[in-house]
Amino acid sequence: MLTVGLTGGIGAGKSEVSRLLVERGAVLIDADRIAREVVAPGTPGLAAVVEAFGDDVLAGDGGLDRPKLGSIVFNDPEKLAALNAIVHPLVGARSRELEQSADEDAVVVHDVPLLTENGLAPLYDVVIVVDADPATQLDRLVRLRGMTEQDARARMAAQATREQRREIADIVIGNDVPLEELRHRVEEVWAELSRRAHAK
Repeated sequence: MLTVGLTGGIGAGKSEVSRLLVERGAVLIDADRIAREVVAPGTPGLAAVVEAFGDDVLAGDGGLDRPKLGSIVFNDPEKLAALNAIVHPLVGARSRELEQSADEDAVVVHDVPLLTENGLAPLYDVVIVVDADPATQLDRLVRLRGMTEQDARARMAAQATREQRREIADIVIGNDVPLEELRHRVEEVWAELSRRAHAK
């Protein structure tokens, strides 16, 4: 089994890269999706978040009001750290379970937005960074995700810098390119990952 840590700044296009890798046969473990699962209604994770941040972070249906929670934590490093201390261990445990259930010759891609920030690079055989110019990221967040420019800049500022991400990368996938070019680059990367998986 080859374990791959896939990361990139918000709006860099990491989800598109992970989708293309899955098309080619990768097993995807998506930390964001798992982070939603571990704070779903009725979970100990949600109870811990409510205990830390109050009932205001609950939506009308009893689930987590993500925009509300986001507005609380993204401009306050201490509160963000408190949230991470609840969610990250739960995500880590679930990710390990999923990895252990994959085939022994699989290429297992962990999609981890905060891989750099949390010093997780040593956990993986290979680290792939999806890289985009900050102007591209900002444009995607405002145009495609409907964020205000101020909110988008705050989200970007809360993450590692482009340089910090590139420092930990074994492979960099530039994503300021048309989809067809990105697809070609992912093909090359997949060939390299498959080679490494079979060489283990």
